Amino acid sequence: MALFLALLPTIWPWLILVLGQILALSGQRLLSLVMLLLFGFVTFALGLLTLLGFLIATLGLIGASYLPRLNGLAAILGHLVLIVWSLALGAHLMPGFNNLLVLDQVNAGPDSGPFTMYLNLDKPIVFFAVLLACPMIINGAIPTRRLPLIVGMLLLPALFLLGATSGAVQPELGLPAWWMIFAFSNLFLTCLTEEAFFRGYLQSVLSTKAGPAIGITLASILFGLVHFGGGPALVFFASILGLACGLGYYATGRLWVPTLMHFGFNFAHLALFTYPGPA
Repeated sequence: MALFLALLPTIWPWLILVLGQILALSGQRLLSLVMLLLFGFVTFALGLLTLLGFLIATLGLIGASYLPRLNGLAAILGHLVLIVWSLALGAHLMPGFNNLLVLDQVNAGPDSGPFTMYLNLDKPIVFFAVLLACPMIINGAIPTRRLPLIVGMLLLPALFLLGATSGAVQPELGLPAWWMIFAFSNLFLTCLTEEAFFRGYLQSVLSTKAGPAIGITLASILFGLVHFGGGPALVFFASILGLACGLGYYATGRLWVPTLMHFGFNFAHLALFTYPGPA
């Protein structure tokens, strides 16, 4: 808590962004975009966002807003462009975004490896883009399918067991002093954004075209592949996590379900095991 409060004079612009996300989830699209625009102006004034970054974000958002009006080949090409644009932002490959370093080579515990974390400006923009492209993401709730939800929930502890037996993680109880800033960033800037893209958008689009089994599988594999920087084992573990979250979204149609599954897994990893892995 003390560290989070100490960081507030620096990280306060992200509170505007998170408010925009919450407004978007509650159906207040216009107000959410106003908050996003305000966030853009503030970070531009602070030198965190350049004019090029602002243009990249703006053009992507405008393009996403036109996607629901397209049909046929134009729609296919539009979705492909959105996917590439989103993955490039998520991988921090687009220029013009000076993400804020808040944790630099810190350790969650004595047996944990070093961990570095940024508050991202680029990646959360994807959340707003996919909501513009697929507004039904926030109002697609269905009667709960219990079996896939139970299977998805059981995959989470099974993944920890697999990680522990393979040596990818080791038990280490306790929370570091920076747990609150981690939770803030991980919940809103990482989990909510990734679940909106991979489950709410990508899985939904693929499921509509090829059926839910293929949609869940392909979205989970792609989710694993974007973690290739951590090595083959992380790709495998992330794919299983993607499968669990995909089942959660398929079972409920509610974006908050896979978001909380994803965040709960990450926070349990921090609190119960070496994070991000053993030293």
